[in-house]
Amino acid sequence: FILGKACGAGILLPTNSTKAIFSTFLVTGIPGLETVHIWISIPFCTMFFITLVGNVTIMTVILRERTLCVPMYLFLAMLAASDLGLSLFTFPTMLGIFWLDARELTFSACFTQMFFIHTFQDFESAIILAMAFDRYVAISHPLHYSSILTNSVISRIGLAIVVRTLTVQVPLPFLLRRLCFCHSNVLSHSYCLHPDIIKLSCSSTRINSIFGLFVVLSTMGLDFLLILFSYILILKTVLSIASYGGCLKALNTCISHICAVILFFTPMICLSILHRFGPKLHSHIYVTLANMHFLIPPVLNPIVYVVKTKQI
Repeated sequence: FILGKACGAGILLPTNSTKAIFSTFLVTGIPGLETVHIWISIPFCTMFFITLVGNVTIMTVILRERTLCVPMYLFLAMLAASDLGLSLFTFPTMLGIFWLDARELTFSACFTQMFFIHTFQDFESAIILAMAFDRYVAISHPLHYSSILTNSVISRIGLAIVVRTLTVQVPLPFLLRRLCFCHSNVLSHSYCLHPDIIKLSCSSTRINSIFGLFVVLSTMGLDFLLILFSYILILKTVLSIASYGGCLKALNTCISHICAVILFFTPMICLSILHRFGPKLHSHIYVTLANMHFLIPPVLNPIVYVVKTKQI
């Protein structure tokens, strides 16, 4: 750490200050289980292997098999790519802690990891929304499905997802660089997350907190509401189908997507609420919810879609 240096715009700590200005962060493994980290690494390593093999296989099969180059599977390939990216910026850091006790990250490394984790997180949220729209069109307008979701439309949806995500995520690392970190440099998770980082700052984080909340609400919050709206419309269409068998067949096409929605959004909503508005809880709660949100979907999404999709 550095004493008596300026850290952030207009913030200066005197040389005789008892506060330390940190220049690195320390990520945390699983609190209280440090002595068995090497054994804990085994299931996490297995999960990482399943994630890599599962998502790469899905992308390869869809891109090579021409019969699968339709909207539903193209969105699935996007989801697999997003899951793969998210896992590449979370699992290696955790395994480094478990195997090598490599906990120290520079500000630049931490902010870079945070940027990519939240970027792929937003990608996944938007892709799940696009998949909900795909299911709505397929069930409510089956005769016009191919004319509505053309390759051109899918490309525009993909471009819109990238533009929206980068627009809200690029400012975050730059806003963090104006802060001073002198309370502590120990993060509560095994990777760098925006709400976790700003809690360590001893300078004003009002702008960061407001912008961070805006990002969450305007991306994943809005996506979740639109997904719910899509399923209300889908349910309305399904209930209008006369035959019981037809209802079940229509709903069966949504089961994999519903699983993806539950796996992704449930831990994320709980974690966001607890970080911003909840009481101070034991660190195990935050760590468990974060791991469920960032690690479980990339592992289970390929399994769910392979099991439920006969074509793949």
